[in-house]
Amino acid sequence: MADDDMRTRILDAAEQRAREGGYHGFSFREVAADVGIKSASVHYHFPTKTALATALAERYTERSLEVIGTPETPLQAFDRVSELFRHSAAVERKMCLCGLFGAERDGLPPEVAKATQSYFTRLIAAIQAPSVRGEAPFHAETILSTLEGALLVARAIHDLSVFDRVVTDLRRAYENQKRPT
Repeated sequence: MADDDMRTRILDAAEQRAREGGYHGFSFREVAADVGIKSASVHYHFPTKTALATALAERYTERSLEVIGTPETPLQAFDRVSELFRHSAAVERKMCLCGLFGAERDGLPPEVAKATQSYFTRLIAAIQAPSVRGEAPFHAETILSTLEGALLVARAIHDLSVFDRVVTDLRRAYENQKRPT
């Protein structure tokens, strides 16, 4: 098997575990068992857990930004980010990886914390980008914070309709309000 394929399989397995238990919720031994390799093979691709978790956060960021793309309007940006989070809850049945890492920030190695911070700043920039061309009723931070929180609450009480109601309410307010000053 090619090194890139094995690296991807390791990242996939580690992401599944990290999205369930955060940074401290997985070990090289568990990831190796999930992939069907020895833990030394995980160390070959990622010498440390910090390197693995940093790669996870970076890959998660890039995939999220690909989903968002380049929205034309602030409302389109809102819809794309909402769908990104809904997919996490409804299809993957997982929390946002960087949301979990962000909650653990004080216990993360600095490289992982920096990659996690990058996720949030880059997502905020992607949500905000169309606002340069038109007025958006909410700050990008409001949207991202609300969606992260809605995902958390919906997952905690095992009720996806909570997420959907929050998105519906926020979208309605988004369509009917002017940007706060």
